[in-house]
Amino acid sequence: MHILLIEDDPQMAEYLRKALVEVGAVVDRAADGREGLRMATASDYDVLILDRMLPGLDGLAIVRTLRAAGNRTPVLFLSALGEVDDRVEGLRAGGDDYLIKPFAFSELHARVEALVRRGVAEAPETRLRVADLEMDLLKREVTRAGQPIQLQPREFRLLECLMRHAGRVVTRTMLLEQVWDYHFDPQTNVIDVHISRLRSKIDKDFDPPLLQTVRGAGYRLQAG
Repeated sequence: MHILLIEDDPQMAEYLRKALVEVGAVVDRAADGREGLRMATASDYDVLILDRMLPGLDGLAIVRTLRAAGNRTPVLFLSALGEVDDRVEGLRAGGDDYLIKPFAFSELHARVEALVRRGVAEAPETRLRVADLEMDLLKREVTRAGQPIQLQPREFRLLECLMRHAGRVVTRTMLLEQVWDYHFDPQTNVIDVHISRLRSKIDKDFDPPLLQTVRGAGYRLQAG
């Protein structure tokens, strides 16, 4: 089990490193967010354990960056921020589990083992498909009927969100949180503008149209 530990507190980091090594893990450690992100993208790990509050780049930003790049390595957040909203924010950023400080190592170990089992059982999803619309998450490429479609980064995130919820209504609130990282309504037409642009690229020259507006509810990507 190869683990990347991103923790700026030297005492906590050394305690966890020793304890994890004692149960058979190989542990690399980064002391700040930027170094942690560099290491996470340079090597393959079974699990990432990271503090949420880090110098240089916080844990939420690290995970969002990794997920946007198609990295699906399981992530366990460690944090003293234990309110419900804090935990929800960590999970929505792309974390797989959230452990509140202080904690017992036995619980951390059990959670890490569960994440590793889950990672082995579930092969990383690298391609999404709805009808003849395909998205390659690793290459960051989109095609429809075999024809390449050029998307801006925000359009790519928007389409990814819709494809992951294919056949289901995605509300405006969900899009604001998952695509724009807003946890409030900015009272602008930003969603409408991006939906219009996306529709012009994935539906205009193809049949049948896939991107549907569900009046009063949100949007749905539906085959047929």
